[in-house]
Amino acid sequence: MNDFAAVVLAAGASNRMGSKNKLLADLAGEPVLRRTVSNVLSSRLRPVIVVTGFEAERVGRALAGLPVNLVHNAGFAEGMATSLAAGIAAVPEGVDGAVICLGDMPLIKNDVINALIDAYAPENNRTIAVPVHAGRRGHPVLWARRYFVDLQHLTGDSGARGLLEDNVACVVEVEVSDNAIFADADTPEALAGLRSSFGH
Repeated sequence: MNDFAAVVLAAGASNRMGSKNKLLADLAGEPVLRRTVSNVLSSRLRPVIVVTGFEAERVGRALAGLPVNLVHNAGFAEGMATSLAAGIAAVPEGVDGAVICLGDMPLIKNDVINALIDAYAPENNRTIAVPVHAGRRGHPVLWARRYFVDLQHLTGDSGARGLLEDNVACVVEVEVSDNAIFADADTPEALAGLRSSFGH
């Protein structure tokens, strides 16, 4: 059995949401982030590391009682890459890799995450696993430990897309049945879409 940690990115300032923190927005009675993290906790990922930054205390309170490791990224304003580096640095030795999750994607269920873990096959050079729906790649993404140094040296807000392209031969695409892997709370319109998924 392979062991993977979760790195949940929850440090951003929600610039496209206006003045509100999208991670703390109400979604059927719970903050968006708490719903996301609860889904991650129901998967096989352990430990679950949540990287905070903007409004770190409020974000931490939104996760009260959940068995997560909070890691604060004081440099969160410099871009997502700093949060990724902080999260990866907190992954314990002996873990095979990490699944990078975005805190504002609360519709992704544990079966999608577990399918990524099941697709990991280093003996077949499958060391990065990406969910795909209708021909599009989404989130979260599983990375073997061998990529940790590269993940920690990314810069800015572009995420790890370039690293995926550099290692295309090692990527396994995992077909999933719905568009939850694209559904986030980046804008007021996107948040409204999430709420409609919960019948609100």
